[in-house]
Amino acid sequence: MAADGERIGVTRLTLTDFRAYAHLRLDVDLRPVVLTGHNGAGKTNLLEALSFLSPGRGLRRAKLSEVGRRDAPAAPYGGWAVAARVHGPLGDVTIGTGREPGPGDRRTVHIDGETARSQGDLGHYVTALWLTPDMDRLFQEGASGRRRFLDRMVYGLDPAHAARTAAYETAMRQRNRLLRDGRMDKAWLAGLEDAMATHGVAVAAARRDFMGRLTAALAEAEGPFPRAGVALDGLVEGWLDTLPAVDAEDRLRDALAAARRRDAEAGTTAEGPHRTDLKVTHAGKGVPAEQCSTGEQKAVLIALVLAQARIQASLRGTAPLLLLDEVAAHLDDDRRRALFDRLAALGAQSWLTGTDHALFAGFGDRAQYLTVKDASVSAARLS
Repeated sequence: MAADGERIGVTRLTLTDFRAYAHLRLDVDLRPVVLTGHNGAGKTNLLEALSFLSPGRGLRRAKLSEVGRRDAPAAPYGGWAVAARVHGPLGDVTIGTGREPGPGDRRTVHIDGETARSQGDLGHYVTALWLTPDMDRLFQEGASGRRRFLDRMVYGLDPAHAARTAAYETAMRQRNRLLRDGRMDKAWLAGLEDAMATHGVAVAAARRDFMGRLTAALAEAEGPFPRAGVALDGLVEGWLDTLPAVDAEDRLRDALAAARRRDAEAGTTAEGPHRTDLKVTHAGKGVPAEQCSTGEQKAVLIALVLAQARIQASLRGTAPLLLLDEVAAHLDDDRRRALFDRLAALGAQSWLTGTDHALFAGFGDRAQYLTVKDASVSAARLS
């Protein structure tokens, strides 16, 4: 296990009017945290709160107005807050984030009491990866979920990736709006397409760099989890196989300009890194992940997350915060014990949920155990 000075984790979590929690203060140490309780007790709400300590929309991708406590006096316009003390290689940092009361849907972020320029600043202090039951069909459903999963892994190595992705998507939404409204202002469109080309190629390049590292880490992995094969299926990423970035930018800029009328009719942008897909195979079987059993797909996802954690720990000195919702129930005994061994050895804290405390016995005293019941948390009684 890494020494505490090299570890990252949440040592205090405070919630105010967040989901089912009117108020909660939770103090823990840097070991893995196991949360057990019945379905609907509030376990996943805690993981969602932790996910808001990193850039993005959280593990449920909910609107900010949906996150506040429903029976709060000011609902649905009331605010909510998540605050945490986070321990990292440079010491402790205090992070606060939430929604201000009112009809707007703007998220605020404070770091050590100072207002952050954007939520992207969180990526310099906390990166998080999660697996939830909703992701069990990640390989069967559309590319958007896999692309978000890929980009979150990239954030861990390159915090600026979140800002570049957001800038690309903002320019694309503005371009789509102009085209749908029939406002063919060439100068305005050209400016937006220039921003899309610049940020889009940077996004694609970061993905390609990460995929090279991920492929190598997966090839070196040992143990009971399936060896996964990964590949990018993306137009711009493909251009970067043979073109320097500046030429790829020109090519994307020209493609967007040429597609204005087609995109106006379709109401969307047909080409770009927002269409990229992550292709995953079970290398041992030589078949696409979507053709594997549910248990095998879960094991493949865990293999990807563990590989990313090893890469990030090697390059940044700390692994990501891992939020694993109901993962143990899908694994056999060998894989559960292997997962617990790897989580205990990581230089980052992991949070796991489940309904059956016995599933986590393989952790022993390497973890801390809490019981969640009716949106309250207490120390678990160990048998």
